[in-house]
Amino acid sequence: MTIQEKLQLIHKISGLTQEKLARKFNVSFPTLNSWINGRSEPHKQSAEKIDQIYKEYTGQNIIPPDLLEAKKQILDNKKQNHKNILAMILKRPDLNDAFSLALTYNTNSIEGSTLTENETADILFHNKALPNKTLIEQLEAKNHQTALQYLFRYLKQKKIIDEELILKLHSILMNGIRDDAGFYRRHSVRIVGANVPTANFLKVPELMSNFSKTLTRKWKDSITMIAADHAAFEKIHPFSDGNGRIGRLILAAILIKNDFPPAIIKQEEKNRYYICLKKAQTSDDTSLLEDLLCDAVIESYALIDL
Repeated sequence: MTIQEKLQLIHKISGLTQEKLARKFNVSFPTLNSWINGRSEPHKQSAEKIDQIYKEYTGQNIIPPDLLEAKKQILDNKKQNHKNILAMILKRPDLNDAFSLALTYNTNSIEGSTLTENETADILFHNKALPNKTLIEQLEAKNHQTALQYLFRYLKQKKIIDEELILKLHSILMNGIRDDAGFYRRHSVRIVGANVPTANFLKVPELMSNFSKTLTRKWKDSITMIAADHAAFEKIHPFSDGNGRIGRLILAAILIKNDFPPAIIKQEEKNRYYICLKKAQTSDDTSLLEDLLCDAVIESYALIDL
């Protein structure tokens, strides 16, 4: 496959504009456009970067163990320098707002919300009603903010992450949107485009009970544990709607319990995220998802250190 074909496929799978894709490769828009249209060829270093990102977006990437371990070491070092992350977030209104905005905007965008980051901020912090946006999208933003703040207060009391919490978060997230808010699904569902089988709805209560029990265990490698838990929850897909957002709230909870900040999985990384998740669910290989989570948590530390 030629460089041009790889770039065209990356452009299609990623859903990024050429401007954003150019920034990903650290080149100008005209340069990237010239590559995509076959008018010029990238230098060796750029070609290697293209090949790496091509494998990343097509699920062929293999994360070198030493690179993944290096990222985990970065997280451990940052963790030592940022004790009690939750107390820090709750103590600083600016940081709390920054996480509310980043997490709400990105998680809803991943699920298809058309709200911009500025529009999300207007809804969250200025209680603005946007006439050009649907009521559902605006409710989803406010509800996610409410669910996140509830989660922060809950974890401050050092309570365990259990079924009751998961159902409560869903009831908040889907309040005014779905009649089955706070209840497990009573029908079959599919993960659109993922080709990953979800649990039989009759088995969901038992599977969720078992899933909740696994959250109390301790692993030597917390990032591996967290990636495995996130993949397991999304494969169960216990709700009629909101599984992705609830899964990422649970992900935030587990990270906070391990004294990491919530992972900011950016909407630009949506396709990479889905590819990593699918690989973890179908091959029991969580390395790609671990790598993405490391990047997302490092992104969160950057927000803290601003």
